[in-house]
Amino acid sequence: MVDFVQLQEILKDRLEQDRAIHIIEVAGPTLEAVTADAAALLDIPVRHLEYEITERGSPGILGIGKKEWRIQAYEKVTVGKKKDGEGLLEEELGEQGPVIEDRDGEAFVHFTTAGDALLKVTAPSGNGRKAMESYAVQLLNDRQTQNINTGLVSKIVREAKGEYIKVGVFERHSYNDSVVRPEVSEGEMYAYMQVTPPGEGGCDVAYETFITIFKGSRIVHGIKEDVLWNFIDKPVYNEKMEIAEGTKALDGRDAYIQYYFETDQSKVRLKEGNNGKIDFKELNIIQNVVENQALAKKIPAEKGIPGETVTGKWLSATNGKDINLPVGTNVHVSDEDSDVILSDMNGQVIVAGGLVNVEPVYTVNGDVNLKTGNIIFLGTVIVQGNIEDGFSIKAAGNIEVHGTVAKADLDAEGDIIIYQGVNGKGEGHIHAGKSLWARFIENANITTGDMVFVSDGIINSYVDAYNRIICQGKRASIMGGRLRACEEINAKVLGNPTSGTETICEVGFDPKSKEELDRLHGVKNELDRQLEEANRNIMSLTNIKKQRKSLPEDKEIFLKEQTESRNTLMAELQKTHEGIQEIQAFLSSLKARGRVSASAKVYPGVKIMVRDVMEEVRTEYKAVTFVLENGLIRMTKYEEPDESARKGPDGYTAH
Repeated sequence: MVDFVQLQEILKDRLEQDRAIHIIEVAGPTLEAVTADAAALLDIPVRHLEYEITERGSPGILGIGKKEWRIQAYEKVTVGKKKDGEGLLEEELGEQGPVIEDRDGEAFVHFTTAGDALLKVTAPSGNGRKAMESYAVQLLNDRQTQNINTGLVSKIVREAKGEYIKVGVFERHSYNDSVVRPEVSEGEMYAYMQVTPPGEGGCDVAYETFITIFKGSRIVHGIKEDVLWNFIDKPVYNEKMEIAEGTKALDGRDAYIQYYFETDQSKVRLKEGNNGKIDFKELNIIQNVVENQALAKKIPAEKGIPGETVTGKWLSATNGKDINLPVGTNVHVSDEDSDVILSDMNGQVIVAGGLVNVEPVYTVNGDVNLKTGNIIFLGTVIVQGNIEDGFSIKAAGNIEVHGTVAKADLDAEGDIIIYQGVNGKGEGHIHAGKSLWARFIENANITTGDMVFVSDGIINSYVDAYNRIICQGKRASIMGGRLRACEEINAKVLGNPTSGTETICEVGFDPKSKEELDRLHGVKNELDRQLEEANRNIMSLTNIKKQRKSLPEDKEIFLKEQTESRNTLMAELQKTHEGIQEIQAFLSSLKARGRVSASAKVYPGVKIMVRDVMEEVRTEYKAVTFVLENGLIRMTKYEEPDESARKGPDGYTAH
């Protein structure tokens, strides 16, 4: 197996090798000649040569139409298997360099209109055999060639340059010449030819003759030159052959919109959890976008490419059709690129009515359950139904729930409004960056950055609010749990005469800071314990060392470790102490008066804490407010909540 780091190293080596490649361009009469020249110039064996053909050559006839072969060549890079995985890419991709085909050398005879007999001999390749001189002579005799220059024939066979050279003459009878019959298809997109074989004394068809005949039949475009050159060497007589193909007109592609999000909202994108199993709660249905995010781009229409028939007729093409940018609501066109749509705000991107829109509100028309999955949205979420056990909603705006919230997790940067209530079953967690509004809260954990307002009651819950916890209504009771607020806690009834559940109301401090302070005190106590233990060990080992003048090696190592541990603990203890002092200074600077109020009753057993003073209620009180005066908690006449606490979030009232 090759890991990611090894793969990076392999690719890095390949890049360095590519940069080191020296490429040369070589031209010559045959492919064999140019590859040999390239190998000589690079000073490497031919088998180590890599090359690309940039232009195919042609020997022509008597030098007419002759083209040289051109290649770009470089040394083949081989990778040895030095380490585990190294050289793996070459092995898997089967990079084995150029494969040379085994091909025998061949001899060809061509008779011209001038009465000349031409001979061409090609060299073998790979493990192919050379052409035999006797075979070349036999070909010439079969065509009744006269005055054969046998010495020249021998030289041509020996050199095998692949060029037609005059080696004799023949008595020409023009009526036996090879005849070409061209044909153009219906629609003039294809052209064909049929060639008769030459008779005794008849000449073969030259390349230029083919072209002249084709022009006479108006065949001027798309001629397949390679077919003609191959026919000259290896003619196929009395068979219909395609020798030209027209160019079809290509209509331009219409403009289209490239979306940078999934336009089909019905598609569910399941997410694999850390354990490798699919989490069906994470359906990823909502496609969140942020302000100025690119949402879509128009790919412009393309121009059509005209075509041409084999007879040179022009074939027109249609240009692609343009379309308008689908600009909907809360989006705009980019100033830098007029074909790009950008988002105006954070929210959900959708296509509605063919337009790209960004919605600041995501509405669930029903319950949050397996059908919807967990919800993460960069805006406001509205749930028309309930939120079932085990699901979560995270929103950059508000969360509004028209039903009830079960054992679920809600997290909003704005307000959370729950029309019915919360039954967290001891595990639900709700956090609002601003305020929480609900009908009731039961067995839940609540944290808000401003206020909690409940109309019916709070039962056995942990509720933290930076400013106020207000519980007002016909059944507005707080029974059980711990409630903390900076400014006030105000309810109709506090505690329960029949229940043994403890009710704790704490005011006059920032709950978050107080929680952090409690955590730091816990850390300090643990550090003190560890430091005391380290000091005890150091003292014991030091005394032993004084008595015995030395310690065993393991004890000496342990003493050193304990000394280093003590220094680390002292540094951490100092840092923790500074954190405690900082939070205590902040809590002391708070100007919050802090009060706990009950408009109807306060039952015995309720614990009231104002700042750092705790008082347990011993008797039943009616219409009372608890405040801190001169270091003691005093009872005063009931005080109504501030008017600001009666106002709900935008668009809502306290009821």
